Amino acid sequence: MHYLDILVFTLYMIGVIGIGIYFLMRNKGVDDFYVGGRKIGSVHIGLSVVATDVGGGFSIGLGGLGFIMGLAGSWMLFTGLIGAWLSAVLLIPRVKQLEKSRTFYTFPQFLGSFYNPNVAFLAGIISAIGYLGFTSSQILAGAILAEATFTPIIDRQTALIIMGIIVIVYTSMGGIKAVIYTDTIQWIILMSGLIFIGIPIAYYSVGGMSGIREVLPPEFFSLANISWQQILNWAVTIIPIWFVGMTLYQRIYASRDQKQAQKAWYIAGLFEWPVMAFMGVLLGLFARVAIAQGMFGYLGFTDAADIDAEQGLPLLLRTVLPVGLMGLMMAAYFSAIMSTADSCLMASSGNFLTDILSKWFRVPVGRRSFLLVSQALTLILGSIALLLASVMPSVLELMLHSYAFMVSGLFIPVLGALFMRNARPVAAFWAMILGGGTTITLIAGDWALPLGLDPNIFGITLSLLSFIIINFTINLNNKK
Repeated sequence: MHYLDILVFTLYMIGVIGIGIYFLMRNKGVDDFYVGGRKIGSVHIGLSVVATDVGGGFSIGLGGLGFIMGLAGSWMLFTGLIGAWLSAVLLIPRVKQLEKSRTFYTFPQFLGSFYNPNVAFLAGIISAIGYLGFTSSQILAGAILAEATFTPIIDRQTALIIMGIIVIVYTSMGGIKAVIYTDTIQWIILMSGLIFIGIPIAYYSVGGMSGIREVLPPEFFSLANISWQQILNWAVTIIPIWFVGMTLYQRIYASRDQKQAQKAWYIAGLFEWPVMAFMGVLLGLFARVAIAQGMFGYLGFTDAADIDAEQGLPLLLRTVLPVGLMGLMMAAYFSAIMSTADSCLMASSGNFLTDILSKWFRVPVGRRSFLLVSQALTLILGSIALLLASVMPSVLELMLHSYAFMVSGLFIPVLGALFMRNARPVAAFWAMILGGGTTITLIAGDWALPLGLDPNIFGITLSLLSFIIINFTINLNNKK
C-alpha cells in the first residue's frame, strides 16, 4: 500500500478519534451519552440505523455472498427492508406513546414496562451478550479487511488490536452522539466510495460485462440462485431483530418524535435494499471474476478455493484501485465497520450497566458518576469483544449467531407485549430462556438439522409454544 494511501487512511482515523473527544467535552450526563438528548432528526437517525445494521460486517459478508452465489445474495438485505418497515408501523408508535409517561434508555426497560423487573433483567443479559458478540464480528471484519489490504505488513492479530483500540476509545469517550454523527459521515463516505470509486473501477478492471460473462456461469446473474431454506433462515433471523435490537431502540429514543423516527426507518429500509444489497454482492461477484482471471496471482492466490470468500472483496480493491483512491476506499469500508461496531458496543454497555449491574450497584442515572461508570464499562466490554474476535474465523457466521441468540429469546415476548392484553411475565421469562437456550445449544452442538433450517427457527418455535401454553394455563386457572 502506497504511503499516500496510508496517509489518507491515518488522517481519517485521527478525525474519528477527534469526534469522540469533541463529544466527550460536550456530554453533560447519561441522557446525552446513551440517547443523544432525545433531539436528533430523521436524516441523522436514518443514516445511522442503516450504517449500524448493514455496517462493515454485512458489507464484507455481502461481498462474500456475491463471491459464492452472485446476485441472489442480495436477498439477505431484502429481509432488512421488510423488518425496518414493519417495525416503523408496528413498534415505533407504541414506544413513542410510552415515552410520554416514562423515561427509557434501553430495550429491556421497554420490555419490563409490560412485564416485570425479572423479565427486564433477563432480557438485559440476552441483549448484552448478543451485542457483545456482534461488536466482535465488526472488529473481526475490520481485521480481515486490514489483513487483505496491508499484507504482508500487518497480520490479522495486529489488525484486530489496532481496529479494536480505535473503536473502543472513541465510543467510550463520545457515547451515542459521537456514534450517530460519525455514522452519518461514515455512511456518506462509504456510499460515495462505492458509487464513484469502487464499483466503476472494479467493473472496468475485470473487462466489463464481456469479461464477467466469460468467467462466471449463468446462475451468478440469477436472483433465483438460492434455496427457499436460505431465504427463510435469513428472514427468521434478520426481520425480528428490528423488534428486539437495542441499537434500534436507542435511536428511537434519540429521535425527536414518532414521525421523525418512522421517517428514519423508511430511509434505512430503502438504503438496505436495493441500494446496499446490490452494491455489496456486485463487488463480491467482481472479485470472483478477478481471481479467475489471475489478478490475485501476485499475492499467491490463483483459485477461488485458495481464499476465504470474505477476503475476495478487499483483495479486489487492493488490486484495482490506484494510489490515493485506495486510501479513500479503505476509509469508506472501515467507516462502515466502525459505524456498526460503535453502536453495538454502546448497546452492550447500556444493557450491562442499566439493566444488569444497576440492580446491585444503584447509581442514580442523572449523576455525573453514572456517566463515568458508563464510559469505563464501555472500555472494558470493548476489550472483551476484542478478545472474542481473536478466536472467531467468520464475520457473517459470528453476526448471524449473535442475531439468532437475541431473536430466539426476545422476539416472542416483544410480540406478546405489543399484541396481547394479558401477557404474563412468567410466560415471557420462560419463553426467553427456552428460546435462546435452544438456539445456542443447537449452534454449539453443530447438529445437522431437518431441511437445512437454521437453529433460530427451532428456538423461536419453542419460545412461541412455551409462551402460549404458559399464558393459556395461567389464564385458565384464573378463570376457575
